[in-house]
Amino acid sequence: MNDRNFTTSFTVDQSPEEAMTAIMNLRGWWSEEIQGSTDKLDEEFTYAYQDVHQCKMKLTEVIPGKKVVWLVLDNYFSFTEDKSEWKNTEICFDVAKIGGKTDVRFTHRGLVREYECFDVCSNAWGSYINLSLRSLITTGKGQPNTL
Repeated sequence: MNDRNFTTSFTVDQSPEEAMTAIMNLRGWWSEEIQGSTDKLDEEFTYAYQDVHQCKMKLTEVIPGKKVVWLVLDNYFSFTEDKSEWKNTEICFDVAKIGGKTDVRFTHRGLVREYECFDVCSNAWGSYINLSLRSLITTGKGQPNTL
């Protein structure tokens, strides 16, 4: 992790294509309350968790089996002074075959330690990525938010 990004990664036995299919299924690992298309380039979608967090994202890059990037267009946190801390940051997944395994690397570009939300957000991303997404890839079942 460097000072300008939050990064976490894991390795699985599944193929890069299987990993990417799971990544693009945000409702399967992040939240069932996602609205909009999460798998088409230039499409926008929203995420909402109660009155605590809402954001709007745009899918800006897709390289099948290798990479996906979302740009945070708008963001709201109820628990920070600056309600829009994520705005204009990018959420990136890089997937690569290494030996007989697949490496999945998550980076939230611009999620900086100076942000009020850093501890909460980095802990949440760590759980969503390393537990829920990993489980969706390896078992077909994640643990997304449900309302």
